[in-house]
Amino acid sequence: MNRSAFKPSAFLPSFLLNSAIATLATASMLAPGITPAVEAALEDSPKVVIDEVWQIVNDEFVGTDFDMNAWQATRQELLGRQYLSQNDAYTAIRDALKLLNDPYTRFLDPSEYSDLTNQTSGELSGIGVQLTVDEQTSSLKVIQPLEDSPAAAAGIEAGDRILRIDNRPTALMTVEEASEILRGEEGSTVRLQLVRPQKGLFEVTIQRAQIEVPVLHYSLQQEGNLSIGYLRLDEFSSHAAEQMEKAITALEAQNAQGFVLDLRGNPGGLLFASVDIARMWMETGMIVRTVDRQGGDRQYSANRTALTELPLVVLVDHYSASASEILAAALKDNGRAILVGSRTYGKGTVQSVHQLSDESGLAVTISRYYPPSGITINKHGVTPNIEVDLSRDQQRLLRANPSIQGTQRDPQYQRAIAALQETFFGMTVPALPAPITLNGQQPR
Repeated sequence: MNRSAFKPSAFLPSFLLNSAIATLATASMLAPGITPAVEAALEDSPKVVIDEVWQIVNDEFVGTDFDMNAWQATRQELLGRQYLSQNDAYTAIRDALKLLNDPYTRFLDPSEYSDLTNQTSGELSGIGVQLTVDEQTSSLKVIQPLEDSPAAAAGIEAGDRILRIDNRPTALMTVEEASEILRGEEGSTVRLQLVRPQKGLFEVTIQRAQIEVPVLHYSLQQEGNLSIGYLRLDEFSSHAAEQMEKAITALEAQNAQGFVLDLRGNPGGLLFASVDIARMWMETGMIVRTVDRQGGDRQYSANRTALTELPLVVLVDHYSASASEILAAALKDNGRAILVGSRTYGKGTVQSVHQLSDESGLAVTISRYYPPSGITINKHGVTPNIEVDLSRDQQRLLRANPSIQGTQRDPQYQRAIAALQETFFGMTVPALPAPITLNGQQPR
């Protein structure tokens, strides 16, 4: 499989707020005991959403220093104000949530909530194409159309350059801006002007459809005498587990002798996706334990449904967070895998997401999680068995040239292969040469 573009770490902080989601829930409520007169006054008022948010936090939020009396006073103060618009209410909500001192409990306006639900569902309405900006020409270029997508059906190919989208020039567009335009209501159409070597300029009109977004990219790679299955997981969406199952099965059928699972840059996603994936690699052992505000303690363990017993090395970095840390810690603590890379981000909490009455949303921290070791991950992260920190130049190189990731020019991957060879196959590995850059110079 071709690999999609490396996810720039610069985008991570906002994306992290969407990680380790336990569930998607719908909520539309007022505080208990509210009088009919007050309810009538709140009806069709921006205060409805304010009170919904207040109630959810009051019922579910887990914080080390959460003061319920102060939160009660916050409700009275919020409902005592006048709001001229929903946006005024949204601003007040965001200001109030800052008092909780929890960066992962946050309000989502309707657009942000829609983006989050699309992300965690692993689906979107669009044409199904992966894009990049060509470094040489600064033009928008197709990496590949997704399998069975409208783009593939329209004949779009890897390497095509997109010049216009609905008659809008793409010359100065980022990938994110172009992707936003290409998404739209299922059944609607979008017109593209493209250019292809040997074909020249051409146009296509494509009807948007609901598409499953691939979050797992895999290939069988020959490393010396070993055939290694390389899997890179971008996030833990609702389709991540089924994509992982297909990938492991396919690589086993191709006679892979070992695996490298790349979780670098993976900010997390759905809690249950991480548990399901851990069970594909682990036959027995505890995966994770969650503890809520009432002291509710739930443990998730392997259930003898592992798909493979082949050797495994997991790549992590500082941008591996939340659900990535759950999986990495479970595999490390149970001795199922060797971790290679740098210390992970350190996010040890789980959020629940609620839809509010005006289609906005609230992500609220509902529990803390602990790996099999029992040592908190929060603000500490997971330490690899073999630490390989990248220089700034090496990080820039991988971001700018995604094709290098998961190759012998990637120093962390290179060390992962050496760990497989030494630990599991008893091979003597010579001193690793420094990886080279595009211009033949060693990184500083």
